[in-house]
Amino acid sequence: QVQLVESGGGLVQAGDSLRLSCAASGRTFSSYAIHWFRQAPGKEREFVAAISWGGGRKVYADSVKGRFPISRDNAKNTVYLQMNSLKPEDTAVYYCAARPQILQVVTAQADDYWGQGTQVTVSS
Repeated sequence: QVQLVESGGGLVQAGDSLRLSCAASGRTFSSYAIHWFRQAPGKEREFVAAISWGGGRKVYADSVKGRFPISRDNAKNTVYLQMNSLKPEDTAVYYCAARPQILQVVTAQADDYWGQGTQVTVSS
């Protein structure tokens, strides 16, 4: 069992940075790949980034590649999404999800654990 809590969202201006955190409880956190997804109002959920259980593999959506590095600290049971050069189109609720392996499918899977989300708003 894994419980996930996102934090770090807020209201910023275009060009600013934010760091999102996904804190997990549960002894098996280090066994899961952690994903970030986002959903903007009136739009479908989309994949943002993911990191393997050991941190050796990272996958990014084209829209954030080079701007949103993902990292994890298994000793702290936390995954980070550093969001740089933010754009108004990055405005969304950001969710983290744990899966046995990296899978970019946006629909919830039977083995998933999801957080409640954190709002990121970027003004122009």
